[in-house]
Amino acid sequence: MALRLASSRLSGNPASKRIFLDRSLTSHLTPYRCFLSTSSDVDAKVTVGQSIKAPPMVYIAGEEMTHYACDLIVDKWIKPYFDTSAWEYYDLSCNARDDSDDKVLHEAVEAGKRIGAIFKEPTITPSANQVKEFGLSKAFGSPNGAMRRGWNGITISRDTIHIKGIELGYKSPVFFERHAVGGEYGAGWDEVGQGTLLTTYLPKDGSPPFVVDKRDLTDDHNVVVVYHNPYDNVAELAHLFFQRCLEAKITPYIVTKKTVFKWQEGFWATMKEVFDAEYKEAFEKEGLLERCGGDLQHLISDAATMQLIRWTDGGFGMAAHNYDGDMLTDQIAQVHRSPGFITSNLVGKKEDGSLIKEFEASHGTVSDLWHDHLAGKETSLNPLGLVEAMIGAMQHAATLDVERNPGDEAKVVAKAKIMNYTETLRESLHNTFRYGQGTRDMSGPSGFTTEEFIAKVAWRLERYLAMQDEEAPPPRLHEPDRKFRRNYDIDVEAVNKMFQKYDLDGDGRIDYEEFEAMMVKLNLAPKKKSGEGIEPDV
Repeated sequence: MALRLASSRLSGNPASKRIFLDRSLTSHLTPYRCFLSTSSDVDAKVTVGQSIKAPPMVYIAGEEMTHYACDLIVDKWIKPYFDTSAWEYYDLSCNARDDSDDKVLHEAVEAGKRIGAIFKEPTITPSANQVKEFGLSKAFGSPNGAMRRGWNGITISRDTIHIKGIELGYKSPVFFERHAVGGEYGAGWDEVGQGTLLTTYLPKDGSPPFVVDKRDLTDDHNVVVVYHNPYDNVAELAHLFFQRCLEAKITPYIVTKKTVFKWQEGFWATMKEVFDAEYKEAFEKEGLLERCGGDLQHLISDAATMQLIRWTDGGFGMAAHNYDGDMLTDQIAQVHRSPGFITSNLVGKKEDGSLIKEFEASHGTVSDLWHDHLAGKETSLNPLGLVEAMIGAMQHAATLDVERNPGDEAKVVAKAKIMNYTETLRESLHNTFRYGQGTRDMSGPSGFTTEEFIAKVAWRLERYLAMQDEEAPPPRLHEPDRKFRRNYDIDVEAVNKMFQKYDLDGDGRIDYEEFEAMMVKLNLAPKKKSGEGIEPDV
């Protein structure tokens, strides 16, 4: 999916003036603690030039604007504090894959399986035009399938990112678990004419084969598609999902289309079985089932799309099949603000039971801003999703390093430093937005450029780590106007006509009765809770 996170419009305010405004904002406010402190018996302090040995991690490089931004982030935010020589670097740009005949992808997958902690920049899956543009020998497929297979993918966790004090689409967290394997993405297909299609199953145990499906094709032009949903790891997905929801104190829902697609019943049945056996009592104790009739609720995927629009208070999680998860998380991203405000974390499992976690931003390489950059124009890329991915990968790498080296005090200290650093980095990043010093998708035309924003966060990060105090709390902001987004494509004239349709008395306002009529007409009005005995399917 293409990303439109930022604006390349030229700013009318010079950097020096913006820095002056930054200082003036804080003059009348009181200090507060800006970082999450660790236990007192472990030295978690991080300072510039300390060169803390970062634990092993796989770094997968991509290309275009996000690669440029990640280079700046590593140089300005990470290398001043950490020795990253234990990181293994793999270049998955189109040209690198072409030069190695995709050997580099297989090497990256093997490294990820061995190390277990991976940061991935956005990559390009080249189109036919890009094959010509980049001079490639062929159109390479997306690397994601190879990664999911190679790392025994269980789920892709996608969660909303929140900045305290800034209103976004959802007021509180929304979690999503997308089954990482199966479905349409691994389908076999072909174009055929008239004839008969047989789908035959040959059991591995040598028992007699049988026909799963037989159908006569009477059209001259048909597309036939075959795929399957592997369900062995759905129980593991359930445990990951329910544990995360319980820890975050949010209400879980399971999404399928099982009323029509009968083969999806097994997904719901497994999730419900795990929930009833191991989690229901804990969720009841926390009062997290009150909003869903006192039990784990199943949502038909059609209903889920509507609830995602209605439930803007957040505080819920959903789990779904691969394709439904892909579509629904795109919708969550748009309700919340954009794909840049959603995480993406592939979770797999090694033979020894330890988790493999790959972290990436939930957006693409931002080609349009890259072209502006190459043309010498100012750009303003919001790196929030990239930074959340980097934080997740560094924290998981530190956790694995301690688990694999029991009793090694140096590893414990290194983990404490990384946890302190990453939490302080997040606070530095968020506070920069809170002070109104964000990129232009958040702060409008006067916002910082890509380079200015990264420099500003670097300045704030160094100060926070050195002082562990901020002079003043940043002001509370409302959600930035969505018109700042570069892909803002709302038809204002059509919205105006729609407003006039529901402004029944033509006074230029919509009163409560008119608003209620509009909500009912658009099928957006909240429904009454049916209480006890609620049907599981909505």
